[in-house]
Amino acid sequence: MTAVLGVEELRALLSASLPSAQDADTIEPTVNTLFTPDTHRLALDVDATIVKGGRGVGKTFWFRSLLDERLRAVAAHEYRIDRLTRMTVHAGYGADNVPERYPGSAELRSLVDGGVAPWDLWNTVLLVALGMPDLDDISSWKDRVQWVREHPAMRDRAIAEADRRAKVDGVLRLILFDALEHLHRDRRQADQLVAGILQVALELRLSTRNIRFKIFIRPDMFDGALLFFPDASKLVSNAADLKWSPPNLYGLLFHYLGNHFSSSAERFRAATPGWGEPTPGRHLPPPSLLGDEQQQSELFTTIAGPYMGANFRKGHTYTWLPNHLMDGAEQVSPRSFLSALTKAVEETTAQYAAHEYAIHHEGIRRGVQAASTTRVGEIKEDLPWVQTAIDPLAGQQVPIDESSVIDLWTEHGLTEVLQGQATRLVEGEKVRTGPRYPDRYPGLIEELIQLGVMRRRKDGRIDLPDVYRIAFSIGRKGGVPRVKA
Repeated sequence: MTAVLGVEELRALLSASLPSAQDADTIEPTVNTLFTPDTHRLALDVDATIVKGGRGVGKTFWFRSLLDERLRAVAAHEYRIDRLTRMTVHAGYGADNVPERYPGSAELRSLVDGGVAPWDLWNTVLLVALGMPDLDDISSWKDRVQWVREHPAMRDRAIAEADRRAKVDGVLRLILFDALEHLHRDRRQADQLVAGILQVALELRLSTRNIRFKIFIRPDMFDGALLFFPDASKLVSNAADLKWSPPNLYGLLFHYLGNHFSSSAERFRAATPGWGEPTPGRHLPPPSLLGDEQQQSELFTTIAGPYMGANFRKGHTYTWLPNHLMDGAEQVSPRSFLSALTKAVEETTAQYAAHEYAIHHEGIRRGVQAASTTRVGEIKEDLPWVQTAIDPLAGQQVPIDESSVIDLWTEHGLTEVLQGQATRLVEGEKVRTGPRYPDRYPGLIEELIQLGVMRRRKDGRIDLPDVYRIAFSIGRKGGVPRVKA
C-alpha cells in the first residue's frame, strides 16, 4: 500500500472519505456511497414488510435509496432482485417534510390529539400514494381523513382497482415508512400510530397481490405496537433484520475509500486490484475486500498497524475495533464504526502526525470512547429508563456478579424509581412504557440483555459491552478507560 499511497496521503484520503456527519438525516445516499452488504438482501425483498434495526444500522439510508429510481436499479443489479426495477415507490412517512404525501409532524400531532384513528389516517396516506383522484382537490389532511372515513366503499374499490392496474402493468406499488420514533412525542401515541400502520400493512398482505408496505422500525417500537395490534406478529415470518458483520463493516470502509472523487482514491484502488465499475463512477471492491477476513486484516494493518500497542498482547487492530464496539448481541452499527474511525483519524492528525501508520492505535481507543458516548446518548433518548437502571452501577467494575447488581439496585430503591416509568393508564388498562419487570430484578437483567446493554458470561456474571460501559462510567480491568466528565 505505502508503495502506491504514502502515509500522509492515505490519512488525508481517510479524512476526506469518511462521512463528517453520522446522523442519517443529514446523509443522502448516492450511487457512490450506496453499499450493498450481503446481509441486507432480505430487507429489500418485496415480501419483507417489517425491516427491524436499531439506531445507525441503515434504516433511513435504505428508505431513501428505495425512493430513488437510479439507486433501486443499482440495488436490483447487485442483489439480483429484478422486481426492484418494476415498482413505483412512495413515502408513507419519513423524517423529510413532504406534506403532500403524509402529514407533517405538527399536523400529525394535531390530528391524533383531535381523535383521528390511526386506521383512518394511514388508509388516507395509502390512497394518496395510490393517486385517488377524489383526494387531489382536498388540501388539508383533516378533511382528507374525514372524506375517507365517510366513503369506506370507495376506499375498498380504489385499492382493488389499483391492485388490478398494477397486475396488468406488471408493477408493484410500494409505500415506505421510516422515522417512526418521530410520529408523536408521547410514546403511547407513537405506539398506537405504528400499530395502525401495521394493521393496514397486514390487510394489504392478505387482500392484494401488488400493493405492499415496507416499514423500517426499531425492534422496541415494533414490540410496543404489538400491545395495540397483537396480530402484527403475523408479519414477522417475512421480517428482516439489518445486521452488520465485521467483514461488512470493513467492506464499507474500503468502499468509501475507493469511491472518493480524488486521485488518491484511484491510487488506493490501484493498490488493491480487482475493483469493478458496473455503473459509471461507482467502484465495487473486489470480493476479497468484502468477505475475506484475512485479506481485510492485511489491508487494515497497512492503515492502522498490526497491534493496539507494542505487540500482539495488546490486541490486533482489525479485530479490536469491532469487538469493542459490539453491543451485548454482538452487533456493531456502521454509524458507531465510522464514527470511531473518524475520531481516530482526527486524533492521529492532531497528536500523532509523524506516526508510521495513517491511524494511531491510541486514536482508535479514543474513537471507541467517542462512539460509546454517542451510543449511550442515543439509548438515553430512545429508552430513558435504561439510564435509570444503569446509573446505580456507575463506578463499579465488570464483569460483576448478578447478586451484586441486584444489591446495588436494592440499595438505590430502583423499583420505586422505575415504577413511574413502567406503566401508564390507557383507556382504563395499564400499558407498559418502561421496563417490563421494574419490580423483578432478574427479569430486568434479562430485558437489558435482550436490548444488548448487558450480556451474561458463561460463568453467570453480568458484563456490559464497551460501547455502553465506557460512557456509563463503569470500569473493566485493563479495558478502554471510562469517559471522564
